[in-house]
Amino acid sequence: MRTWQVERRRRTRHLIELGGLIVKAGIVDLTGDDRAVILGALLWMADKLKSDQHEQARALWATKGKQALAAERGSIRRGRSNCFNSSSLTRDNGTSPDRA
Repeated sequence: MRTWQVERRRRTRHLIELGGLIVKAGIVDLTGDDRAVILGALLWMADKLKSDQHEQARALWATKGKQALAAERGSIRRGRSNCFNSSSLTRDNGTSPDRA
């Protein structure tokens, strides 16, 4: 495989993982998949990170993210697939994971 192909696949995987975080946080469902709202929220985050409050915001968001990732790892060990937004997820048969 050529170098550019490897780099392209690496970039694609990275973008998919970042998109997965948006889904995992429930943003897609909470915004009704409104791309303008999602982009607006991300721009607000970027503005916050550019402000004089960037250290506090980064620390708060890192703490919340680490807690969510740890909770997800714990729920995976217990056999649950997604602790962030399990009530909005549905299985192929249309039932909620909590009710199945």
